[in-house]
Amino acid sequence: MKHILLPGFLFLSILLSGCNQSKNDDSGKADSGKKLVIGATMLSMQNEFVVNVADEMEAKAKELGVELIVVDAERSSLKQVEQVESFIAQGVDAIILNPCEVEASSPAVKLAMDARIPIINVNSETTAKPTAFVGSDDTESARIAMKYIAEKLGGKGNVIMMHGYMGQAAQIKRDQGAKEILKANPGLKLLAEQTGEWDRAKAMSLTENWIQSYGSKINAIFAQNDEMGMGAVKALESAGLKGKVLVVSVDAIPDALQAVKKGTLDATVFQNAKEQGSKSIEAAVKAAKGEKFEKELLIPFQLVTKENVGEFLK
Repeated sequence: MKHILLPGFLFLSILLSGCNQSKNDDSGKADSGKKLVIGATMLSMQNEFVVNVADEMEAKAKELGVELIVVDAERSSLKQVEQVESFIAQGVDAIILNPCEVEASSPAVKLAMDARIPIINVNSETTAKPTAFVGSDDTESARIAMKYIAEKLGGKGNVIMMHGYMGQAAQIKRDQGAKEILKANPGLKLLAEQTGEWDRAKAMSLTENWIQSYGSKINAIFAQNDEMGMGAVKALESAGLKGKVLVVSVDAIPDALQAVKKGTLDATVFQNAKEQGSKSIEAAVKAAKGEKFEKELLIPFQLVTKENVGEFLK
């Protein structure tokens, strides 16, 4: 029987190769020698607040040395589920989901959980429970906004509510919060409610229709986000009614803060895009590495009026 002697360098190479393979097998995706990859699917990159969240995610990912792949679901829950399927096929280390809908985006969460890939819901919720949630209590944002309206109207008047994209968690919870305060103030009457789909142009058109239908009967408009609030303001200004109708919205995007400063928008409710974006990345990284993380992180809302708007302007 012949014995084949391997040259020393070849034997050493094989030995080192085996050691490296063993290291990769033991540490999995969170191997310190491998750059983590996180996939993020966002509700709509046409929405300024969502863009602000995504920008903060990008900044935090860069700071932590993580590769972030951001895709736009374009308000389609079906597309969002397909995007998560794609992330799973790519073998990403974690997924961040900014859900289009509570129910219809839930299959995306289930797919990730079944594939044992951490999935973090940011800003909005799903029925299916993700690995973690980073956002704010949307019910509270509407309570804050409607309490301000009730106070300014002295508990009496006609209110119109402009809903966001129907079926999304923020829309459902802001509706609940607003109606809690309306119920507690029987002098306030909900004159009309309809969706403006988080969109400025649609909100402007919707407000124009309401002005035609109700005219001077409208005392206040609660828009569930600033994009719609700004659309309502524009329609009221064109009709010469802005000084006669209160408008309050949610998010405190830069446009809205400037409008509050000028007095065209009466108030907004600050939602912290920076915290939501950065904390969702931190949670995703920790989950991917098997480190401890908060399963639910709720970031408080704050009322913004002309009196304190300077604190929020950069």
